[in-house]
Amino acid sequence: MEWILLIFVIPYVFILANIFLQLKKIQPCNHSDNAGEFISVIVPCRNAAEHLPGFIKCIRNQNYDSDLFELIIIDDNSDDPSYIPDSEHSSLKNLKVLKNEGRGKKKAIMTGVSASAGSYIITTDADCLPGEKWLSTIAASIQDSRPDMLICPVMLESKPGFFNIFQELEFLGLQGITAGTAVAKRPVMCNGANLVFKKETYLVNVNNLHPEILSGDDIFLLHSLKKNHNNIIKWLESEDTVMITASSATFKDYINQRNRWISKAGAYSDRDTIILGLVTFIAVLTQIVTLLTGIFRPELLLVFAATVLLKSFPDYLILGNTCKRYGKAQLMKWFLPCQLIYPFYVAAVVVRSVFPGSDWNKATH
Repeated sequence: MEWILLIFVIPYVFILANIFLQLKKIQPCNHSDNAGEFISVIVPCRNAAEHLPGFIKCIRNQNYDSDLFELIIIDDNSDDPSYIPDSEHSSLKNLKVLKNEGRGKKKAIMTGVSASAGSYIITTDADCLPGEKWLSTIAASIQDSRPDMLICPVMLESKPGFFNIFQELEFLGLQGITAGTAVAKRPVMCNGANLVFKKETYLVNVNNLHPEILSGDDIFLLHSLKKNHNNIIKWLESEDTVMITASSATFKDYINQRNRWISKAGAYSDRDTIILGLVTFIAVLTQIVTLLTGIFRPELLLVFAATVLLKSFPDYLILGNTCKRYGKAQLMKWFLPCQLIYPFYVAAVVVRSVFPGSDWNKATH
């Protein structure tokens, strides 16, 4: 009778397997570097003095005409001396450094959009590092289809150590789900560290971004855009547009970041996102319950093993596809250890959300 518990994992397998089939349809974009689109790059930052020089260097090295983009940096009430030395921006023709007109990342982005000259906006973070073809590839993609939103890939910086490998694999899995659901025209995720949207579309939807919630500048915009079926939302598949960002330095930082991600889930209204979140939570909960009860009823340990294998099937397919597309296939040897740890990681995030510390929601970037 205990084998009936496997039924709780079936919806997850079905949905994730379908996402994998969508991933197989992805074709990398091949664009020329002759686009002439003026773009506004908006970087909200808080206490980012140590990161800005590296980011600005990457922007200086873009192979895109410097007359065709502007960089808008918004200081969100930093405590550190977040300034930009002249030597770091002397070659940037269109640089604006602004103070946030409010508080938090959402207000910072609004401040930047209000001051922008481009019809298209790219948001990113100060601790991110784009490649030299980042802007030119995005500009060409914009001119191809004039989308309302382009969801671009974000990858974690590769570092040694199992903790960093676990983070990188999980992030690659999220990127696979992001890409697959976007290709299916039912996107559920995006990342504000590498997100493109039409300025006009943003202004139409800005009141739907839940200003009462500190985070979610990206996901609430995506959900608002989805409500209008005329809006064009696309995934941009190109190694040239990959944004590299840093992984969490400590386990506490990692759990707190994931906690901020799920803290806004109660405000979600998008059906696809809610269903995916529920079936994922139920599948993981089934694993935890069968493992814990197996301590007292050893026959349930076989059910636990079956739930792990069943859930791992679509996870492996999605991760394998995503790792191969971005030259990370060597990470797949760590799939099984990470998969066994994953339920405990989810449990840690849930516990942290039930018993939040006094500082978990201070970070808004």
